[in-house]
Amino acid sequence: MIRRGQRLLGLDLGEKTVGLALSDVECSIATPLKTLTRRKFREDAVDLFAVIDQFDVGALVMGLPLNMDGTAGPRVQSTRTYARNIATLRPIPILFWDERLSTVAAERALISVDLSRKKRAAVIDATAAAFILQGVLDRFRQLASTDQRP
Repeated sequence: MIRRGQRLLGLDLGEKTVGLALSDVECSIATPLKTLTRRKFREDAVDLFAVIDQFDVGALVMGLPLNMDGTAGPRVQSTRTYARNIATLRPIPILFWDERLSTVAAERALISVDLSRKKRAAVIDATAAAFILQGVLDRFRQLASTDQRP
């Protein structure tokens, strides 16, 4: 899927912002990177591709906003459309990952380190993207360890 040394970029797509998180080159740890303010799609794509190029990103992991019962939520189609539009502009592998409760988990983590409401608001989307991306990285590690057992 990606070359050795490339990173994965996690995206938490919202109506007004896109939270970004980046894996390390070993694809084991996700770190919140930044939050992009959404504008027109082409402008958003320029910002996203700048991050992809800067960090040698090999694939994207997009949070898929499913309902709690696992069915497609109202924003699933817009997320898939966004991904399709990105892939049209630049061929890059895109993986979808269930984002249920990622924002709740991110909020709890930020509260636990005693961040003020204002500071939490500034980093919540990137932190949620890190939770989404870490879920994928943990699953990859789990699959790799299963494959290596005798």
